[in-house]
Amino acid sequence: MRHHILLPTDFSENAWSAAVYAIKLYAKKSCTFYFSHAWTFVNTGSRTYISPSYIDKLKNTAKEQLIELTENAKIISTNTEHKFETIFSEEFLTESIKAAIKKHAIDMVVMGTKGATGAKEFLLGSNSVTVIKKVKLCPILLIPRNYEFVMPERIAFANGFKRSYGDELHAITKLSQLHDSNIEIVHINKEADLTELQHSNVKSLKEFLKDHPHTFNWIPEQGRKEQILSNFIEDKDIQLLTMINYERSFLEDLINEPIIKKLGYHSVIPFMVIPHQA
Repeated sequence: MRHHILLPTDFSENAWSAAVYAIKLYAKKSCTFYFSHAWTFVNTGSRTYISPSYIDKLKNTAKEQLIELTENAKIISTNTEHKFETIFSEEFLTESIKAAIKKHAIDMVVMGTKGATGAKEFLLGSNSVTVIKKVKLCPILLIPRNYEFVMPERIAFANGFKRSYGDELHAITKLSQLHDSNIEIVHINKEADLTELQHSNVKSLKEFLKDHPHTFNWIPEQGRKEQILSNFIEDKDIQLLTMINYERSFLEDLINEPIIKKLGYHSVIPFMVIPHQA
């Protein structure tokens, strides 16, 4: 089975670090990686007239940078079953990603959480968070700035057990199978406090994961949920966090911003957001 991984890039170090992480994550798998660049012209100078030839020059420079990325990626990869392709788009970032997912049957989008501008999140926002909100066609794996690849022996799956499950669970098991990872299900509350619906969903989850190594973790709700998750990640030495992106997440309660958005900015480990399959 060949995997198809999309690597959006703005040619920053963070985007390259995310690409390296993806290559190492799929080191032993047949995989096609697509370096994708959403090109837009920004007149940062005092030019009042922009010639077509000048625009073409800028486009060609970006295309050459994409090719250079594929050449560098070939040096990083040790797998002859890895292929690297480029996608140059003049659409906005989210639209270019959606188009690539549909055209190339993309299994996962892997991107860095900080772009080339280095802009403050409150000023311009984050590309990664925008993608999480607007692209819901496949899982999105966010790689923190300057993160060095660590084999994900333990993958945390934060869940409230308030929704029934669909095909989105396959994204977690497929990820865990890459490196025989243990899935650490984490729920912020006591097991004894579960409702009848939650008990039913836990039972369904256990049945789904019966052939995959997994552990259930019950954590008392004491403090902000974002901090509880962060402490759990540190205490259990979690290498990757996953979460299903419902229209309204169970983790939005008691915090001003949805935790998925917060973690998109602040996660210290790779964070995979899985769109809910209704």
